[in-house]
Amino acid sequence: MIWTNDPTRLMLVASLAMSYGLVCLAPYLRTRRKREAAQRAKDEAAASPGWIIAYASQTGNAEELAGQTLATLRLAGIPAQLSELSELHAADLQRAERILFLVSTYGEGDAPDAAAHFAGRLMTGNLPLPQLHYAVLALGDSAYAQFCGFGRALDQWLQAQGAQSLFPRIEVNRSSAAAIGAWRQQLSHLAGTSDAPDWSAPAFDNWRLAGRVLLNPGSAGAPVYHLELEPQSGELADWQSGDLVQIAAPADAERPREYSIASIPADGRVHLLVRLHSHEDGSHGVASGWLTRQADIGATIQLRLRQHRRFRLEDNAARPLILIGNGSGIAGLRGHLKARALAGQGRNWLLFGERNEAHDYHYREELQAWRQAGMLEQLDMVFSRDQAQRRYVQDSLAEHAGAVRGWIDDGAAIYVCGSLEGMAGGVDEALAAILGRERLDQLAAAGRYRRDVY
Repeated sequence: MIWTNDPTRLMLVASLAMSYGLVCLAPYLRTRRKREAAQRAKDEAAASPGWIIAYASQTGNAEELAGQTLATLRLAGIPAQLSELSELHAADLQRAERILFLVSTYGEGDAPDAAAHFAGRLMTGNLPLPQLHYAVLALGDSAYAQFCGFGRALDQWLQAQGAQSLFPRIEVNRSSAAAIGAWRQQLSHLAGTSDAPDWSAPAFDNWRLAGRVLLNPGSAGAPVYHLELEPQSGELADWQSGDLVQIAAPADAERPREYSIASIPADGRVHLLVRLHSHEDGSHGVASGWLTRQADIGATIQLRLRQHRRFRLEDNAARPLILIGNGSGIAGLRGHLKARALAGQGRNWLLFGERNEAHDYHYREELQAWRQAGMLEQLDMVFSRDQAQRRYVQDSLAEHAGAVRGWIDDGAAIYVCGSLEGMAGGVDEALAAILGRERLDQLAAAGRYRRDVY
């Protein structure tokens, strides 16, 4: 290293050091403030028992509805506190008199990642709760066989412990406005007020389809397109890596589809990866067919941004990151890599799987450039069809078990993005074998194991 007495250079070095220190300090301060606020809320609740609104969210819907539920109770003058389900312990449940549970279901009946520790710790045993009055809002998707499976299991467990239901469980299929309206009506009845905050979702804005490129010509898999969109107003909205967009296709505007954002605001556009879905009769998915085949460049797209708090970097911004995924899941991970590169944080490890290197190596040049620039410390691409025996990203994880443990011991967080079927379950099993199920559940509860899978 060459030292200098040049005041300008010394000031520049000091400024860079201070900036890096602030980047590292900010997540710590946010975490400390969050913990202190949670402890104050618990202390206040112990001194003056009120309602608890407990949520378990995978993509943020349950958390958002929990916040609206809290606002409704507070507007009516009812003391209440908000808590993630993972933060509740046996003593909290036995002390509480009223708890409103808003929980989503992940995959085929499982608890969301952050609630897995709660389910394993409490719902596998007996815990007398005769004093507790509760209600459950269960969010799910009827496309899955175990619709609202975790919400139903929670409701049944509470009943078995002697807790008394304030009203029958309400189940929400794909953010059904009618079901959410029923919850709001019951809530207003309990609170004794009809003057509740607006629960409606923000309106869609007009965006322009500015670019579309086929990323995998010749692939044995379905076509994958890189799309770029920009707001027609000219004012680019703000978002964070990990967030989502909702797009309303003209043929089915009542059911907006969600996509991971593959860019950051500094790119100037929202980037998406959309895989064309085809049905057995040869027709295409309503949204994917429109976005990739029917809409012309320059077409107006109805779009709104949605925070995805469970997949943002937030308190993990200064940690090393292990990024794992497959297929179009590279979108959410690419957003994180872009954010990390912009911040000058190179302790990143990407393990990613696709079919064939020749056709399905999405963003090859970009990933290799980050690798050469020191923004991607380790890169492991796994192509399942390039050898006689199929090989998947979870196999690569198992082969790097020692390195995974080392990264986690160094404080790393794990982000998984891609297909629920096959990849997500296989990766979860591989991580549990490497780290132990209890430790993996603890990482999830601490926000260091986050998944955006579909």
